[in-house]
Amino acid sequence: KKTLISMAAVALTSLTGLAQAQTVLTVSSWLPPTHTASMAQKEWCDLLTENTKGRIKCNILPRGVTPAPGTYDAVKNGLADLSYTVHGYTPGRFVMTQMTELPFLGNSAETISVALSRVTGKHPEFAAEHQGVKDLTLFSHGPGIVFNTKKPITRVEDLSGLKFRVGGGMVNEMSKALGMNVTLKPAPDSYELLSSGVMDGTLFPAESTESFRIDKIIKHATTFPGGLYNTSFVFMMNQAKYEKLSPEDKKAVDAISGETAARIFGRGWDKVDRRAFALMQANGVQVTKADAKFVADIKAKTAPLEQGWIKAAEDKGLKNAAKVLSEFRAEPGVAYPAGHDDLFTDDLDVVDRDGLLVLSVGAVLVS
Repeated sequence: KKTLISMAAVALTSLTGLAQAQTVLTVSSWLPPTHTASMAQKEWCDLLTENTKGRIKCNILPRGVTPAPGTYDAVKNGLADLSYTVHGYTPGRFVMTQMTELPFLGNSAETISVALSRVTGKHPEFAAEHQGVKDLTLFSHGPGIVFNTKKPITRVEDLSGLKFRVGGGMVNEMSKALGMNVTLKPAPDSYELLSSGVMDGTLFPAESTESFRIDKIIKHATTFPGGLYNTSFVFMMNQAKYEKLSPEDKKAVDAISGETAARIFGRGWDKVDRRAFALMQANGVQVTKADAKFVADIKAKTAPLEQGWIKAAEDKGLKNAAKVLSEFRAEPGVAYPAGHDDLFTDDLDVVDRDGLLVLSVGAVLVS
């Protein structure tokens, strides 16, 4: 009997040791688990668990710990260890990342996200803007489209007279410059706003028509070469949680942050964007491609936003913001000219690099 008790005590001690050795990250998402961003977050978690041989695992909560606008502070304050959010959901808080949201930057979430990660990684001011959290990567959704339930939009003048939902950030300023009547609301509110007629339209990437169940509500879509806008996101970890990791586990987190994480989020978004266009066709959505005059008129009306961003970013502490923006636009796949309407990327392979699994870089194909 004493032997059995001793063996049980030893077993319990061993199990306790394993529990102490394993780090569990509480993971929150304000989007459904089937949304591409939630799935990308899980993919990153699975990769981290594999790279750490099980030392770090993710406990993905069935629903977010807070609505979308409160996510940043929820991670900062430790309500969740890991999540992502839209910078524009907290107006005035993030300025530098708004360069991602200027018009006509690119046709692929993956290429824009990777470019954003590369360029911002060279300038520590971007990380400093994310006080209180560990900035794992910045990323973007796919090219922004104008959706509405009323009429085809083929010129700037057509944008006035309709009520649009937008997510905030630079897109809010751009909408004002174009004379649009906009209301700032989180993406998950779109179905209720459009189905009830409170709003006539929304600015979204293609993916969101399926994700937020508006694919059978919207009747018209206007696309733009390089997108009318993009939206910047941050994928982040609670700073204290990161600091408590062992040096080995910090290395594992860092190895799949930055560009690798940006590729995971962006690649998933591109995939569902393509599927959403097929659904639009099946549902009879009338898709209009903005012509050269429409694009030129938008560029003329939104041109002051770029200079405004440069000044605001430098006031916030970003050195030589115009040069940083030029670096961003010089990245492959960014600032595509008119005529390049479709951008796809090859599937990326997971490869072993120095004992850690990371994503290999795929080729970019432009049709």
